Parts: sequence; structure tokens; C-alpha cells
Amino acid sequence: MSTVDALSGNGTATQTAAKARGDVDAQDRFLKLLVAQMKNQDPLNPLDNAQVTSQMAQIQTVSGIERLNGSIEALGGRFAQMQALQGATLVGRDVVVEGNWLSANDEGLPQGGFELASSADRVQVEVLSRAGVVVDTIELGAMGAGRHGFEWLPADGVDATLGERFRVVARSGTTAVASTPLMRDRVDAVSTGDELLLELRHAGSMPYAEIKAFN
Repeated sequence: MSTVDALSGNGTATQTAAKARGDVDAQDRFLKLLVAQMKNQDPLNPLDNAQVTSQMAQIQTVSGIERLNGSIEALGGRFAQMQALQGATLVGRDVVVEGNWLSANDEGLPQGGFELASSADRVQVEVLSRAGVVVDTIELGAMGAGRHGFEWLPADGVDATLGERFRVVARSGTTAVASTPLMRDRVDAVSTGDELLLELRHAGSMPYAEIKAFN
């Protein structure tokens, strides 16, 4: 066990012991007050047994809630540690996220993806330069709703180095079909806080929940 772990363990044990002593002290104070109240009660108007039982139940309920809160806090800390460890295993892996960067596949061809909200009669992918100029168009034809991928094989005379991003144009008849561009990105680092964040090479910081798929 490392020094940090040992110190952390000692700190946790100390906090737990202090908390336990606090619970005992609170119960002890309650019992002393209850005994004093019974000693000094009016003989003609003694304490009701139901009232005494109710007061004892209240102190037990408070103690139980405090112990439950302590357990939840401990579980939250362990969950954060597990989340950090799991996140660390993602470093260096490729993920699919929302975005329109082209990335090379195993054969070196630029690729991308998209998700259609509904079926379309005609789907086109426009390959864009850094300046946003269309340098080539990929005709994909009719496609159903859902997630799709594509590869870009540049047309004759098209400089493949110009294509950096893409845009999807989908229609059903004369009606535009909504689409969401998807791209492959790489996890360079992870960070934890209120939630697990992945530091992606192109998209930047992104919550784990927004990852569409892992490659």
C-alpha cells in the first residue's frame, strides 16, 4: 500500500470514528435529558408512554439517517474512483462522436458517418475544404433512418488533401431530412469531477454520456 493510500485510509478511519463518537454523544445527551424529564415530571400529569416512545424513535431515526448519508457519501467516493479508473482505460482509443471531421480508415481512405432522423430518397455527402468550399460530392442514394457510414474516394482530378470536413444533404421528395454528422475521434486524456469528461483530439472536452460508440 502506498503512503498516499495509507494516509487516506487513516483519514477515513479517523472520520468514521469521530462520526461514531458523535452519534453516541447525541444519544447519550438525549437519554440524560429524558431521564431528567422523567425525574422532574408532575406526578399528577406523568409523561405519556407513547410520547416517550415517540421521542426515542425520533432520535433513532435521526441517527439512522445520518448513518445512511455517511454510507451514500462513501459509495459516491468509491464510484468516482472506479469511474476514473475506467476512464483511464479509454485513453488512446477511438470513439464515435457528433462532428464532421473526416478521418482515415485502415485503408487510408477518409471516412465519416451520420444519422438520419427518417428515411430519405436521396442522400449526398459534400466534402468540404478548410475554408468550407465543396471540393467533391458523394452520392449515396436512398437510405433508411438510423446510423450510416461512408468512405470518400476522391473523384479524378480532386486533391484528396483538400478535404477536411463534410456536410450531409438528405431529402425525401422535396422535404429535407434532418441528419446528424458523426466522426471518429481519439481520446487523449480523461478528467473527473461532477462527471467523467473525455479530452478528444478534435472535438475537445466531451462528457462520457455523449459518446455514440467505441472503436
